[in-house]
Amino acid sequence: MTKSIIKIEQLQFPWQTQDPFLFCAFHNDSYPKGNGKLGPDASLSGRAIGSDFSGKDGWSMYHGQSVPGFPAHPHAGFETITIAEKGLVDHSDSLGAAGRFGNGDVQWMTAGGGVQHSEMFPLLKDDEENPLLLFQIWLNLPKASKHVPAYFGMLWNEDIPVHEHTDASGSKTKVKVVAGTVGEITRLAPAPDSFAANAENEIAVLMIDMAPNAEWTLPVASADANRSLYMYEGSSITIDGERMDNMQVASLHANEATVLKNGDQPARMLLLQGKPIGEPVAKYGPFVMNSQAEIQQLIMNFQRTEFGGWPWPSHSHTHDPKSGRFALHADGRKEIKDQTEA
Repeated sequence: MTKSIIKIEQLQFPWQTQDPFLFCAFHNDSYPKGNGKLGPDASLSGRAIGSDFSGKDGWSMYHGQSVPGFPAHPHAGFETITIAEKGLVDHSDSLGAAGRFGNGDVQWMTAGGGVQHSEMFPLLKDDEENPLLLFQIWLNLPKASKHVPAYFGMLWNEDIPVHEHTDASGSKTKVKVVAGTVGEITRLAPAPDSFAANAENEIAVLMIDMAPNAEWTLPVASADANRSLYMYEGSSITIDGERMDNMQVASLHANEATVLKNGDQPARMLLLQGKPIGEPVAKYGPFVMNSQAEIQQLIMNFQRTEFGGWPWPSHSHTHDPKSGRFALHADGRKEIKDQTEA
């Protein structure tokens, strides 16, 4: 291995991450045409409906019954960063917030002391396929922030800054800066109580798109920051001359100026970086605390309050098929973006 590389390994499901991240779920579904009811125009036989992670015919229903996705479920003690590169997500939550986002948008939700939300994948197009490419990254919260008020916010695709680099041969690399700093580009403000809100934590979430044979050098960070590079499209790249193939992850020394050299196909990568929180992690399904005693207390709290209950008519709530991208915030503020093609 080179001085930049700690190790290279095959990706698992969900993707393995380093502190302060908990994991990354990667969804790459080739959904068929819609059936006019936001579900797939295809037979659901042979699937374990309610828990379908089969990938049969190139797609899964997950926990959805008729529309793919994840009906209402609770979270507490961490954050979700949902990057919807292709396809759409219908969000609803126990705060009364809702939204439809996708095709490059990012949702940042701090679960904090507790929230319920649903994430359904409406298949709006009835005359062509509905591909979905989505990442959900779980970012931990330190003990001091485990019980902050829940918060949901949007980073719209057209607002997210992009760093562009042209190498000596004229080949281009584009870096979408969801979090962090690249050159003169600094990310949009994250959620107010996020671990990423303090720049000293050096949280970076970068979407890297390299043309064939392009070369780009990762920016240097602190020696104590953890850095992981995931390749999910393309053939192979070299990292300081060492080969990494598609669907592999490289753990890197963040304080090294690491040179990426792409192969002969377009390549896309995700980079996650941050200083470790360094606290004990206790997990129970959708809850992440520092001890099992705190988990038990949280479970009792959820049983008592349901984190505010569920204000929507269905736990698999979806929005009007004619709606474009929008966000309805818990305080009643509404953002309306351009109409999504259906």
